[in-house]
Amino acid sequence: MAQQQWYKGAVIYQVYPRSFQDSNNDGIGDLKGIINRIDYIKSLGVDAIWISPFFKSPMKDFGYDISDYRDIDPLFGDLNDFDELIDQAHKRDIKIIIDQVLSHTSDQHQWFLDSRENQNNDKSDWYVWADSKEDGTAPNNWLSIFGGGAWQWEPRRGQYYLHNFLTEQPDLNFHNPEVRNAVLDNVEFWLKKGVDGFRLDAINFCYHDAQLRDNPAKPKDKRQGRGFSEDNPYAFQYHYYNNTQPENIEFMQDIRALLNKYPGTVSLGEISSEDSLATMAEYTQGGDKLHMGYSFELLTDDYSSKYIRETVQTLEQRMLEGWPCWAFSNHDVERVASRWSQNGEIDPAQCKMLTALLASLRGSVCMYQGEELGLGEASVSFEDLQDPYGITFWPNFKGRDGCRTPMPWENNGSKHAGFSNAKPWLPVDNAHTQSAVSVQDKDSESILNAYREFMAWRKEHAVLLEGNIEFIDTAEPILAFYRTLNEQTMMCVFNLAGTNQTFELSKTVTEAHDSLSHCNATLEGNTLSISGFGCYFAFVN
Repeated sequence: MAQQQWYKGAVIYQVYPRSFQDSNNDGIGDLKGIINRIDYIKSLGVDAIWISPFFKSPMKDFGYDISDYRDIDPLFGDLNDFDELIDQAHKRDIKIIIDQVLSHTSDQHQWFLDSRENQNNDKSDWYVWADSKEDGTAPNNWLSIFGGGAWQWEPRRGQYYLHNFLTEQPDLNFHNPEVRNAVLDNVEFWLKKGVDGFRLDAINFCYHDAQLRDNPAKPKDKRQGRGFSEDNPYAFQYHYYNNTQPENIEFMQDIRALLNKYPGTVSLGEISSEDSLATMAEYTQGGDKLHMGYSFELLTDDYSSKYIRETVQTLEQRMLEGWPCWAFSNHDVERVASRWSQNGEIDPAQCKMLTALLASLRGSVCMYQGEELGLGEASVSFEDLQDPYGITFWPNFKGRDGCRTPMPWENNGSKHAGFSNAKPWLPVDNAHTQSAVSVQDKDSESILNAYREFMAWRKEHAVLLEGNIEFIDTAEPILAFYRTLNEQTMMCVFNLAGTNQTFELSKTVTEAHDSLSHCNATLEGNTLSISGFGCYFAFVN
């Protein structure tokens, strides 16, 4: 891939550092742990590593509450460790993408400690402060994603501050140009360190409505499908005013202008808005904003060829200039092997098929650690919960800990599956140990080796990296599309069900790629017989 366009079609492997590999036996993964496993990551055939936050933090939201944007939390190591990680990754031709959490800080950040003291200090307007209503209640009806109102009273100032997430995560005031400049300076600090890009957390939350208008109520039948528990009142509103404001466009342009000073660096924005696909298109168009965007559209419970087809088609119709990025799993949602399982059991064939499907869509790909092993959602007892989101909404919503448990490296009787010799911050799931890397490495038919095989094969076909996509009208449970680049067209067919299916081809196959070990499909005449959770790839004319 050309240096300037390396991200197009790239496979980005997400590492949640707390749970990847512990190198100093304190029960928490760290940067040296990633370095120690860098050859494993290389073996996956990925192009980049996205590392979730490792900055100094009180860890109320496990690093997404940052108290110092320019330093490493001692839990994870130090700046020298980070320098070594970049060096070791680059020696293996792997890019490093890091999280940037720009819309809010920790309440322990020095900016906020200064801002909260009174209404007249140098940082007094760096956060979103507002007077109460006449009766002392909050300025408006905005809600926090983590439950309850989005405003917290601060007696030092005699005002409320805004927090779209935890109370300990106050929102910065991006209407203040000093804030924007300071945030961009922090971003540039890491560019000078040599990072190759940024995953921008909740990037559409930077700006709020300056008039503080109330959000309108959302009808009950419209509250599903955005990743929020039905018991969370956050889903009861249209969030028209607490995020995704028009002023955010200019800030996206500022980020792109900064990145342009460092050729080859890229931005990937996480989008969660009332119409995330429209926002993704808006934030990536024109070549002067984000390079890529991704949303929660394929991180939901919806599993059907119709839903996947319509979701991707809708984005294709809207995103005429930008570049999409797709994910089936991440650190915030139930693991896809469980979420989309058909009978409550993890099916290796389905895991293999889903890897091939995700990596065949037009766009770049985010793969979450353990997805290559087919890990399902871990069972975490209430006593072991760490996630404040899950603790608040238990038992109706068990939070995000089930997808954040430690990576299983060994199944040899070692403590905690080779993750650590100390008690991990979250328990290793026993079922995960049976799917450990050491087990799957030796099994030619494993999910892990199928993952490696497919990613290596995919790199050989530019049509899958950058080609256009055109869906074929199919009935459930078949999902099929063409990928076209220049004069070359590849047909991709996937059986989303565990039972055998047939599919009639309308184009002539010129070269079939049925040697992939997990495809399990045969063509007789124009009739494709495709086994449960099978897939098929062929060049056609």
